[in-house]
Amino acid sequence: MSIEQASYLELLARGAPAESYDHPALLARARGAGAEELAALDHAKDLALRVRAELEGRRRREAELSALFETAHDLAGLRDLDAVLRAIVQRARSLLGTEVAYLSLNDPVAGDTYMRVTGGSVSARFQQVRLGMGEGLGGLVAQTARPYVTASYFEDERFEHTGPIDAAVKDEGLVAILGVPLSLGSQVIGVLFAADRRARVFEREQVALLGSFAAHAAVAIETANLLAETRSALAELERANAIIQDRSGVIERASEVHDRLTELVLRGGGVDDVAAALSEVLGGTVEFTEDVPRTNIADGHVVRIRHDWIAEVSAGGEVFGALVLRGHRTLDPVDQRTLERAAMVTSLLLLARRSAHDAEQRVRGELLDDLLDSPDRDPRLLRERAARLRADLDVPHVVLAARTDEPAPAPGPRSAAGAGAAARESADRQRLWSAASHLAATGSGLAASRDGGTVLLLPLAPGDTPAELARRTARQLGSTLREPVTVGASNPVASPAADPAPVSTAYAQARRCLDALRLLGRTGQGAAAQDLGFLGLLLADPGDIDGFVRRTIGEVVDYDRRRGTDLVGTMAAYFESGMSPARTKDDLHVHVNTVAQRLERIARLLGPDWQSPARSLEIQLALRLHGMSSTAAAGP
Repeated sequence: MSIEQASYLELLARGAPAESYDHPALLARARGAGAEELAALDHAKDLALRVRAELEGRRRREAELSALFETAHDLAGLRDLDAVLRAIVQRARSLLGTEVAYLSLNDPVAGDTYMRVTGGSVSARFQQVRLGMGEGLGGLVAQTARPYVTASYFEDERFEHTGPIDAAVKDEGLVAILGVPLSLGSQVIGVLFAADRRARVFEREQVALLGSFAAHAAVAIETANLLAETRSALAELERANAIIQDRSGVIERASEVHDRLTELVLRGGGVDDVAAALSEVLGGTVEFTEDVPRTNIADGHVVRIRHDWIAEVSAGGEVFGALVLRGHRTLDPVDQRTLERAAMVTSLLLLARRSAHDAEQRVRGELLDDLLDSPDRDPRLLRERAARLRADLDVPHVVLAARTDEPAPAPGPRSAAGAGAAARESADRQRLWSAASHLAATGSGLAASRDGGTVLLLPLAPGDTPAELARRTARQLGSTLREPVTVGASNPVASPAADPAPVSTAYAQARRCLDALRLLGRTGQGAAAQDLGFLGLLLADPGDIDGFVRRTIGEVVDYDRRRGTDLVGTMAAYFESGMSPARTKDDLHVHVNTVAQRLERIARLLGPDWQSPARSLEIQLALRLHGMSSTAAAGP
């Protein structure tokens, strides 16, 4: 065997392209090989090309069988019909070497066919085209239940051409098309296509391969339809069974719950009795809580929060709390209605108790008013009045000032709208006082309506702090009223009964803390002076606040007062914008040169180092305090 003949084996081994097989003969001719040797090389070349073609055919058949096996595997674990059909179309397109493959299905309701899956398509019109029954190449395939192939679609007269179909095919640029039927028994349910944008001839093996893919697609569709029908039948049976079971126990359980709750109301039972009865009927643990989670609880309906079922207890827009059922991952409609009815009964019981406590709350308010307005009252009489209210005024207490975040009334003549707003504001204050009074009564404290808000005097438990008490109070009142409530707390008052005088001072401190929270944009929160840092120190001992403000920004305040300017506002906007003149001019709606001129004027008044870190901190604090004093001067 010559070197050139051996080179054909090397070409076969590395899978070289067909044109490479001419090189050995060319090399032999170049070195002057004889005719006999050249003939032998030509024979060896022919044999090598036949072997190469056989190997290519086997590799192609192996790839086809592998694709069919993968498709069968997809069908065995069918989860998503669309995913299986997309895989079939993509594999058909890849193995047949076509530019486009697509699958259309019949629509028995509309009486036409539609594109279900496409691969390689670039035309939206083609992807959305619908074909009438018997139209186009697909119509011919569906009518005859046999594969059809056309090397040039627009020149083929064997099938019916229509304007919409031809326009879609032209828009996609298709020329050669092969279509095979998707059959279930004797019924054709669709067509699987392979197409090219150039003229080509589809071989018999390619037609058979596409037919195999079509058979798999038909099986996938039939399996999906059977699964859907089975699931639908099972769902119908389950629904019917659930309805029968639900109806069988509704009357008996509803009657039992009604009898138990009626008995509780008639014998004067309380909230704990309702919870105990529900625990027994529902087979879980039912508790009443006043700390209602902040969530969208539909009025009168049970909601699930994590593993608990919650029914809001409310009346007249005021939330008293909630009944919480624990230990049930699921709750059927009957038990949900039972919990809802129990919540309604609980609200009626609490309303009755609220009516009985109204007189006591008024007495509590009168006692707190006396502590605030008449510090020279006899301590013995104060203790006696507190004892009747189950309050101990000889332990440390904290004064808390609370307000809802209602908007200030607009200036101008009183109108019908203004009168309505005033009525709503009065109602909100009444609701705040009512909720605060209930909180004070349950916490052995006092509450009164005062200065457009509510003041509370609550005992300070060992280990508790005024700040934590203020935050807890803000949360409880906000949850009850379903709106933000801001609460400021004083320092502790050692013994309000023995020395009532500090109560009034503590109330003033709580009011200042409340005003500071609202000025700082912390509405809906609770805090004490110690929560506010250096600002808190000034609030706790306000003796030198005016002096601090005057020493820090007094020159600018006086300049504004004399000239009618607003350099104070410019400084505030400058600091709030991160000391950026560009953002400051946007906030003030002035030219940047105007901002620069104002900053130069401020520097002449305060000194060139007014923007240094140390001084800017003091100036910003003074601006806050100045704004707070202006707010306080304007009134509640």
